[in-house]
Amino acid sequence: MAILMITGTVLGPDELTTTALAASKADGCIVLLTDTSEVNLRWANSTMTTNGHTTTRSFSVISVLDGGGGSDAGPAIGVVSGNGVDRDEVRAVVAASEEAARQSGPARDAAPLMVGPADDDFATPAAATEIGVFAHLTEELAAAFGDSAGGSRIVGAAGGGELLYGFAEHRLETTWLASSTGLRRRWVQPTGTVELNGKITDDLTRSAWAGAYTADFTDVDLTALITEVRRRLSWSGRQLELPAGRYETILPPSAVADLMLDLVWSMDGRPAHEGRSAFAAPGGAPSGTRIGERLTDLPLTLSSDPAAPGLRTAPFLITSASGDSVSVFDNGAPMRRVDWLRDGTVNALAYPRAAAEELGGQFTPPPENLMLTGGSSASTDELVGRTERGLLLTCLWYIREVDPVSLLLTGLTRDGVYLIEGGEVVGQVNNFRFNESPLDLIRRASEVGTTESALGRELKDWFSRTAMPPIRIPDFNMSSVSQAS
Repeated sequence: MAILMITGTVLGPDELTTTALAASKADGCIVLLTDTSEVNLRWANSTMTTNGHTTTRSFSVISVLDGGGGSDAGPAIGVVSGNGVDRDEVRAVVAASEEAARQSGPARDAAPLMVGPADDDFATPAAATEIGVFAHLTEELAAAFGDSAGGSRIVGAAGGGELLYGFAEHRLETTWLASSTGLRRRWVQPTGTVELNGKITDDLTRSAWAGAYTADFTDVDLTALITEVRRRLSWSGRQLELPAGRYETILPPSAVADLMLDLVWSMDGRPAHEGRSAFAAPGGAPSGTRIGERLTDLPLTLSSDPAAPGLRTAPFLITSASGDSVSVFDNGAPMRRVDWLRDGTVNALAYPRAAAEELGGQFTPPPENLMLTGGSSASTDELVGRTERGLLLTCLWYIREVDPVSLLLTGLTRDGVYLIEGGEVVGQVNNFRFNESPLDLIRRASEVGTTESALGRELKDWFSRTAMPPIRIPDFNMSSVSQAS
């Protein structure tokens, strides 16, 4: 998709969508427009480095031709993106999308375009963020930098104090969806993240990470994140070497977030029906799925909900591309709460409307936020306190799928793996490569704590709105020692 850096006057949303729909000669047309306002802040070596403010635009036209490449063919689609700078360019994108539809074959995911409401604020200009959103954050950072400059040392760390590195960003994405059916929707999606990395100054090889998601930075307690990073750095004063093997392991919410995202992204209906995923019926039976199968006796529910407090997402579907779980024909369809797992049982898979009708499933768009609930009220520290001997991870990195049929993943630990003995963290150990399936982790989990807002380290750039608990795994598979720091 083309992205325009906005530097001057451009077409307004109502003007752009009206121009595109008026130019369309297709049997159906959808226009998607997103204007993004973003600010960011960076710091390194316990010093502010850069900040910036950008405004960008993305614009796509989806044309539907009922005859496709021939009069007897089913509906075909063409999707072309542009910058949406002026009317001539908008009309050119519309014409190009119609030509793309003529050149494509019938769409497997074809369905009638959605009809629905026209939002009262559809013609409202894009929302804008500003650098002032970081005002309190910068005050907390300045205080932390002052502590470092004053010679503060990490208790228990061999050598000097710490250096702080990090990045914060806040983004407001205003999306307009207009269709030839009369549908007119507008949504402003806020996204904010802050990441903090601390390093011991003597060799810079010992590090710790913490991060958080926020909609507006009013609820970010950076001082608490800094305190947690410093605590983890203090644990690195004692360095230990452990071999590969299976260890009782406490996964904090950030690590759980990355693993549960890989799980839910594999919950597509069509691959399951075709035997291509971990949610195909046991034994490879054709046209069957694992919906209804109990994975654990723990009352765990993995859900998504556009109205979730603090994690709100668009109440209607927005997509410029089709796939196994989503279709451009479904643009504008209402989003609802979905329990992907309910009380430990597989409860739903993702289906576009066409696939749901074909395969006997229920139309279910993929999630835009994700929550795992059903655990106890225990915190990560309380799980650690009940551990006789085991490992505490902090975050995962470089996660890759090894086998889609079993959902086997491999990845690395990063920025701190700690040994627990007698309910206390006693030192930092080497990093590992792990091999695990999040499906098997759900089955084997022996204790689950309280759910809290969490930012996955690996997948935050693609999916940042999650709430997860810490989880105890009795035998987490550290398959080999990693030299990564």
